[in-house]
Amino acid sequence: MSFLEHLEELRARLLRSAASILIGTGICFYFRDAIYGYMARPLTETLRSLGYPDRLIYNNPTDPFNLYIKLSMVGGIFLASPYILWQVWLFISPGLYRHEKRYVWPFVVLTSGLFMLGGLFAYKMAFPAALKFLLQFAHQFQPLISINEYLSLFTTLIVGVGVVFELPVIILLLSIFGIVTPKFLLKNIRYAVLITAVVAAALAPTPDWTTLFMFWIPMVGLYGVSILLSWLVYLKKNRARKRAELNP
Repeated sequence: MSFLEHLEELRARLLRSAASILIGTGICFYFRDAIYGYMARPLTETLRSLGYPDRLIYNNPTDPFNLYIKLSMVGGIFLASPYILWQVWLFISPGLYRHEKRYVWPFVVLTSGLFMLGGLFAYKMAFPAALKFLLQFAHQFQPLISINEYLSLFTTLIVGVGVVFELPVIILLLSIFGIVTPKFLLKNIRYAVLITAVVAAALAPTPDWTTLFMFWIPMVGLYGVSILLSWLVYLKKNRARKRAELNP
């Protein structure tokens, strides 16, 4: 395709992705009360366990409506993520070899699955622990948490951890295209540990070591999974090369 045809293809993929997000947002807005209940549960349960009122506050009459819109958009992105990733793959697949195109469904399933797994990990483990630490640390004050501030913290944490969990997919793609090897990943593991510690410190909403380790240890584990995936790709490429040498 020409350059303009590539741009037209990109435009079509972006429009379809935007339409999927819009549809997902509409579905999530319909179930907005239930979604808000799930979002607020880590905070309300923590407040209740510490003896505080478990209702969030707002300062402007438009805040609840804006909250539902923003929350529906975040939910729409999560809901539409498999379709969006599929569109990404369809855009890049014409430039791939036939054997590389077989990775389309594993790519979509693995990428969307890890993104949702990261969000689930943050929701179930990291976020409640961070909230409990923060509220216990400020026990001498009365918490008055607004819905906007809580939504900002919630989305930053959930989406941020979801993106971090995509590390194995990135390493897998780099391995498929021959940019990195298992030997390279093992050789630079100490730098990876340092970088993941910095990323964990940036993502963690509290400075305590417990919360930091809850973010850092899974990231180191994901790097280990990435090395394993890269090694499997390396073995497969070696077998394919040997078969090609035996059957020229």
